[in-house]
Parts: sequence; structure tokens; C-alpha cells
Amino acid sequence: MRNAIKVAAAAAMTICGATGASAWEPTKAVEIVVAAGAGGASDQMARMMQAAIQKNKLMKAPVVVSLKGGASGAEALIYMKTGEGDPNKVLIAYSLIYMLPLSAKIPFNWRELTPVSIIAFDQFVLWDNADGPKSVKDFIEAAKKSGTPFKMGGTGSKREDHVLTVFMEKKTGAKFTYLPYKSGGEAATQLVGKHTESNVNNPSENLEVWRAGQVNALCVFDKERISYKTKVTETKSWNDIPTCKESGLDMDYLMLRAMFLPGKVTAEQTAFYEDLFKKITQTTEYKEYMEKQALKPAFIVGKDMVKFLEQDDKVNKDLMTEAGFVAK
Repeated sequence: MRNAIKVAAAAAMTICGATGASAWEPTKAVEIVVAAGAGGASDQMARMMQAAIQKNKLMKAPVVVSLKGGASGAEALIYMKTGEGDPNKVLIAYSLIYMLPLSAKIPFNWRELTPVSIIAFDQFVLWDNADGPKSVKDFIEAAKKSGTPFKMGGTGSKREDHVLTVFMEKKTGAKFTYLPYKSGGEAATQLVGKHTESNVNNPSENLEVWRAGQVNALCVFDKERISYKTKVTETKSWNDIPTCKESGLDMDYLMLRAMFLPGKVTAEQTAFYEDLFKKITQTTEYKEYMEKQALKPAFIVGKDMVKFLEQDDKVNKDLMTEAGFVAK
């Protein structure tokens, strides 16, 4: 993984058939567990799913959102691990499930849970201030010529943003100082205020400042452009942002958004949630949310999901190891 950040996501748009209606269904409140604080991307996705379920009457039992972002998300992972056999808890997972056990040595492995479905992917974007370079080439050249390392804002030490920063250094020879903030919104504010030179926020985190003309979207870290062609700024849509590879920076990385039940639930219970989340991906709420947040829609279940998770786990472990982020 020394030449590019890669993730096996060829199946990202694959619609895998769900198992159909299940005889089992929950009889008490279902808890959507979020491994982050209020207002973040996972919290917003949980609220969208809660609204979609209730508005479209996809389930009789009520849905509650449970924020467990303590210890950088470890609280949620351990909570799910210790909930074996409980079909009323479902986790919104992302690359935290691979990275946090490596960097913090917490006793958790995603294989201890029950994979249900992958429902979306995050595409990251390289951003700089509106007064900064307007292309990736000029940005890298400016970073190389700078007397001090460019400051890169992000939302978590030894996590996705930090990994992307380290590999940008390795790929280009430019030097960066990584500065972790509490949220993507704070990272955006610091960039607009010129306290940092760049960030690698996902699209939704920089949406408003891009729309206001305060930042430049230089490239997207994916093998293909973001699909949405509706104008976001006066002149550009998400689809107008080139891929980083198109721009001469051969790097790509996708972050999954996936649903897990605790371990030791029944096949019938898993089938119910596969069917539920497939129905959610067909709702207006889901489709509008995907475009608003510029997420990459997906629905992957069963053996295809497990195959993806195994590949993605290896990719993230290799990246964390090479970046020196694995705790001894």
C-alpha cells in the first residue's frame, strides 16, 4: 500500500438481494447506537433512519438513537460487544471498527458482532482556503516550498483524516502538521479562518463554506467522481470535483457506513434487519439524505458484505501499520 491508498469497493453500488420478510420482529424499542457525539455524520444518519422508519411505518416498535461516543467511540464498541444475543441494539459502524482497536488496543474485533448491511460510503475531499491554490498541483508545490509544514485540520488523531495526511506526505514529499479538532465543522471553521492550510473533510462537513465561496474543493479521494450533478455553488456541482488521481495525486479511500447487530443473534433476527435496511434505502428520506450529504449509496449484505469487511480490514490495518499508528 505504498503507492496509493486503496480500498476494495467495487461492490459499492451493488444491490444484494435481502432475504425477504422475516417472521421475527422486535417487540420493544430498537436502539440505534452511534459511536460519536451529537450532530456528527453518524448521529445525522441515525436520525434519518429513525425518521424514515417512523414516517414510512417500516417497523411497529419505536426507534431511539443512543449516542455513545465516549473514549473516541470505544464506549459504543464495548457496549455492542457486551450485548450478545440482544436483537434490539444496532450499531452504525464506520472505519472506527478497524482503526480504534489498533491505535488504542481495546479488546474489540468486528467479527464478534453480526454484520447486517453496508448502506453507504463516505468520499473524502481535499480542501484548501479560497485564497489558496486552485489546483492539486499548485497546492502540493506550495506545500513543498513552504518554510514550515502546511497545517492539515481533521477530526481524529490516528483516524481517517490523519491517515490520509500521512500518505499524502509519503506520496508527494510535502510536509504537513496534522491538527485534530472536535468535529468536521470546527475543522472547516479553522480552514476558513486561515488557521490551517487544508483539510480532508467529507463533502457534507464543508458544504456550507464551499457554497459560500470560502474554500476550494481540490479533488475527491475515490476512483470515480461524486455522482451528484445538481449545482451546489453558483458554478459547480459535486460531480465537477476531479478525482485526486485525475489531478496527479494517485490516492483513493472510501469509508463504509455499515449496520451491525451484537453477536449471537439468530438468523431470523438478522434477516429482519436486512429487510428493514433494504426498505430504508428505497425511501425518499434516504435518497434525499444521500444527495444532501454527498454520500455514495450502497446496499451490501451476506457473504458479499463479509468479503468486503475482510478486505477493508486488511487495507486499514496496512495503512495504520505503515503510518506507525498501531499501538505496541
